Formats: sequence, structure tokens, C-alpha cells
Amino acid sequence: RLEEFLKKEVDLELSTLPDFEERVIDFSEVEQLMSSINTIPAPCAPVINPQAPNAATGTSLRVCWGLFSDDTVECYQLCYKPVSNERQSDEQAEHTLKVKETYCTITNLLPNTQYEFWVSALNASGISPPSERAVYVTAPSPPTIKSKKIRSCENAALVCWESRDINPVDSYMVEL
Repeated sequence: RLEEFLKKEVDLELSTLPDFEERVIDFSEVEQLMSSINTIPAPCAPVINPQAPNAATGTSLRVCWGLFSDDTVECYQLCYKPVSNERQSDEQAEHTLKVKETYCTITNLLPNTQYEFWVSALNASGISPPSERAVYVTAPSPPTIKSKKIRSCENAALVCWESRDINPVDSYMVEL
């Protein structure tokens, strides 16, 4: 039977053409729903800590902050600039660092200088609002002793020094 069937010529042409409607299906709502399921929200603003004791040298500062939420964070963006009264120099002196941890030590700073810091958190969804700004101060540079002006006697000594800092120093500690 199979052999006989294969020998026959079969006409597979359709007598009438099918009439299909062209439909455009809008999947935008479904796509939006699917993307909202897999998306993590942008993080909340971090909280920058005030300057800790012994967190400064003459040329460096250690800045710390925290994130008081369960947000997913890939990295932080730490910004800083020297505090100054001149508008133009402030904008030009702004620096930005990408940091993985919740702390950073910034080097190559000027002694006895105030710096303003703020931080934002980043993840795949975007960047958080910036934290409040915090002012940190580098330690003064050590004074230079004027050895030609040193005077001493049996019960006293006179030691003179000069500061190399531009900003005034609050106090000095003399150790014997």
C-alpha cells in the first residue's frame, strides 16, 4: 500500500487562501512588570561620621560612614573639597573617589586645613542622595624650632619656634 501511495501524485494546493488578521500584541505592561520584579531599589543616603580623634595627620584624613538600611550597595562615591571662602576655587578643587568599604584614608592633603566630605552609595539601579556634609581638619605641621634663639639657665629654658601653617594653630604642647 505504501508503495502505491508514493507512486500517486498528490495535489496539496489550497483552493482558497487563508485570511489571517495581522495583530500586534502589546507586551509593554508585561515587560515593565517583569523588570520591576528583578530590580533592586537605589540605595538610601549614607550617614557620614564626624571626625574621630587621631584620624588625621598633617597630610591625611581617615573618613568613615555607615548605611543604616539593608540596601544592596556595590560601591560608594566619596567627594571632598577644601573649605574656602572663594566660590571658584571650591568648584575646581572638588575630588571624587570610588570606594568599596565604608571608610577611606585620603592622602596628599594640606596641613592644618579644613576639608568638606560627603558620600553617596551606588548599585545597579542608581545612586543614592548624598549624605550630609561633614568637615574634617588635618593636623598642623610641626613647628620649626629657632635654635639660635634658645636660651637656658640653671632652672629655666627659653625655646622659640615658628609655625609653617597658613591657618592659626589653637595650641602647642611642649615636652621636656
